[in-house]
Amino acid sequence: MTQPSTIEIQEFPLWAKMKEHRGLFSFDLEITARCNNDCRHCYINLPAGDMEARLKELTLEEIGSIADQAVALGALWVLISGGEPLLRDDFEEIYMLLKRKGLLVSVFTNATLIRERHIALFQKYPPRDIEVTVYGATERTYERVTGRPGSFAAFTLGLKRLLDAGVKVRLKAMAIRSNFHELPAIAVFCRNYTKDYFRFDPQLHLRFDGNKERNRLIKSERLTPEEIVALEKADDERFASLQKGCDTLINDNFAHIGCDHLFHCGLGNSSFNVGYEGTFRLCSSLWAPETLYDLRRWRLRDAWEGFVPKVRDMRSRRPEYLEKCRSCAIVNLCLWCPAHSYLETGELDSPIEYFCQVARARAAAIREALHKGKEEAT
Repeated sequence: MTQPSTIEIQEFPLWAKMKEHRGLFSFDLEITARCNNDCRHCYINLPAGDMEARLKELTLEEIGSIADQAVALGALWVLISGGEPLLRDDFEEIYMLLKRKGLLVSVFTNATLIRERHIALFQKYPPRDIEVTVYGATERTYERVTGRPGSFAAFTLGLKRLLDAGVKVRLKAMAIRSNFHELPAIAVFCRNYTKDYFRFDPQLHLRFDGNKERNRLIKSERLTPEEIVALEKADDERFASLQKGCDTLINDNFAHIGCDHLFHCGLGNSSFNVGYEGTFRLCSSLWAPETLYDLRRWRLRDAWEGFVPKVRDMRSRRPEYLEKCRSCAIVNLCLWCPAHSYLETGELDSPIEYFCQVARARAAAIREALHKGKEEAT
């Protein structure tokens, strides 16, 4: 008898059909903003012992209510994130509550707080996957990033527990100034353990709370556009993907001349984000007050069916934005979006020169590679 083939869930034809029409199938649930690490680049982490933040966190009952409402709207998948979600004393209860709703559950964690009880939980009730960020390949680099002595040993022990137990783990990295010299080693480390998956992200958000001192630190950790491109070119898999998708990344048709809409991404079409204090957002990076909805006061259905379309219809009258960003043919190579604009400037429609520089550097590298390929072919 022929064995049935298997495919990853993100490849199900169902997703393509659902994308043809706006319909909910996933949501992100930040169950805390607190973290046991103090990473230099992080835009959300509050101290682990921050009692004010802890008191604002959604209760188990509130999480259950939001999950019920999401499932009623069609949600199939939830990502538990933070901060560091394992800081919650009731993490296991939250996890099982969501599993009992019939949801596929993924978890983002730094793995430093993984204990045997978590392993037992994940073995008995497997998650969709667990994503762990690798901040360095050595203790010195890892702990320079996290700002916490002993964090590297805790990370390696937690990761070993997960891997030894056969829990599906995906590894990723942030590409920042403090670990730039180790990124090749980090990539090797990650691919050794997750051969089918590895990604790194050079995009650093500024703080959701606007902390000026921490924002200066985040900016100091950003790589230059040239360093980002060099890093991407050195990763054969990533750069090949950029070249393969050049027609969807560099295209004069992407210049939305005459269009004044702010949002041209897919946010709010199939997913949403819930902050630790019950704030509904179209994506985790969108913190502008006029784009937030309080789920402690109002129903999720009202947010999804009434509020989201209003946010997606927001428009700009700023000439600089309309003339620069909306007429740009390489906008898909840019790190800019209204959410990032707000975190950078307090406005949803301000061009950010750093993002423009990254886009131009990427475009130049892709064009150079394509030109070289054509020359070699002839």
